[in-house]
Amino acid sequence: MDFPGVGLPDADEIRGLITMLQTIKAFTLYEFVKAHALTLKYFFKPKATINYPFEKNPLSPRFRGEHALRRYPNGEERCIACKLCEAVCPAQAITIEAEPRDDGSRRTTRYDIDMTKCIYCGFCQEACPVDAIVEGPNFEYATETREELIYDKGKLLENGDKWERAIAANLEADAPYR
Repeated sequence: MDFPGVGLPDADEIRGLITMLQTIKAFTLYEFVKAHALTLKYFFKPKATINYPFEKNPLSPRFRGEHALRRYPNGEERCIACKLCEAVCPAQAITIEAEPRDDGSRRTTRYDIDMTKCIYCGFCQEACPVDAIVEGPNFEYATETREELIYDKGKLLENGDKWERAIAANLEADAPYR
């Protein structure tokens, strides 16, 4: 059906209009003005970055950082040498040796974690029946040699003693979701 007096532009007219619009945009520096407007918009917005290491973002209670072995309030080690963490570790980063005590319970004589192998999955923490091995809030533990990243029982207990308050608070905050 044809409408009288209404004519559609042909392809040459459309090309001519497009060329004219492109020329006007180029002449008025449209992209240049648009880019600078965007720059000015973000220039006056509050900054999204922080001044690390002087400022730090809050960490989630579920943050998985440096490993630690915890103690009971009386000072006794929590680890009962069940070796569940060693068995569940997908990276095979945990090595445990244990021996029986006089009272019949088992305690670890060797507890090593190779932090260069660890993938920080948190399976060791989930598998532990007594919350002995945890991943604490510390993420700043750079070393100069690889050997320093193989944590022995002493280093893990030291981490646990150092971060016990933060670890206990994180476990308490996360308790409703476990």
